[in-house]
Amino acid sequence: MTVSIEVEDEAWQALAGLDQLVQSAVVSALRGAGADPGESEIAILFTGDQSIAAINAEWRGMNKPTNVLSFPAAPGLPVPAGVPRPLGDIVLAHGVIVREAAEQGKTLHDHTVHLIVHGVLHLLGYDHEADTEAVEMERLEAGILKGLGISDPYE
Repeated sequence: MTVSIEVEDEAWQALAGLDQLVQSAVVSALRGAGADPGESEIAILFTGDQSIAAINAEWRGMNKPTNVLSFPAAPGLPVPAGVPRPLGDIVLAHGVIVREAAEQGKTLHDHTVHLIVHGVLHLLGYDHEADTEAVEMERLEAGILKGLGISDPYE
């Protein structure tokens, strides 16, 4: 499992143990969804509200910040032997996540882990556009988070 982490917004440095938090969340999400973490590669960008708003505007036509964006790798990409299979990229916005955590009475750590798990599941093809998809994705997230010692965020 290869996880590339880039911290663009220095405010993320306040979250202690960011590298370990990311590794744990990604591996747990992959295993919880039945994927093999050993052969995968994910890139995660920790940024701020302005940057994610620009990305959101460019890729989703929504000129506003959001908590997390996921960009799955193109399916069927040829990957040379011995090279991890890219699953995609995840982008997280510090300001939005801090505000949401405070509003929801969660720690920054727990809310960040939840959104990383959420982003990984999107990379694996899970979605929440339809009610049945949302129920399945939320159930899977809650189970993964429980394994990490984090309460169900949907209760």
